[in-house]
Amino acid sequence: MIKVTNVTMADLPAVVAIERAGFSPAEAGTPAAFRDRIAKLGDTFLVAKDGSRIVGFIVGPATGDEFVTDEMYERTPSSLPSGGHQLVLSIAVAPECRGQGVGSQLLAALEKVARARQRTTISLDSLARNVPFYLANGFEQVGVSDSSHAEETWYHLVKKL
Repeated sequence: MIKVTNVTMADLPAVVAIERAGFSPAEAGTPAAFRDRIAKLGDTFLVAKDGSRIVGFIVGPATGDEFVTDEMYERTPSSLPSGGHQLVLSIAVAPECRGQGVGSQLLAALEKVARARQRTTISLDSLARNVPFYLANGFEQVGVSDSSHAEETWYHLVKKL
């Protein structure tokens, strides 16, 4: 059974391993970036555990900006205590656990946090191949991102709360 909890610094190695398995080297966050995200975003950095093993995670700040910007990948912004937009910098599931609903559980858990803190939306950027997953989870595709992260084309997806 999957349980979603807040991240701890002890989770860093597992989080980095899952990130590296899910993203290209150019796309993946660094261990230093994840250490910073754990320190700054503990309330909106959630991990999915199967027993004691981490099988996925989701992380992002809540800001006044409606969309993720490339700078956020380099320098983690602090979260607003309430209001604003819940952004997702990264969501990833261990390869052997994909297709089992873990990603959807992580999105639902973050939505619960976002609603409790009166966020207006949940917003993220996605590669084209993952857009159907987000659409199935209640997101709406609202355009092409200005992001040049990893020199890929990213699409804005938003879920209104």
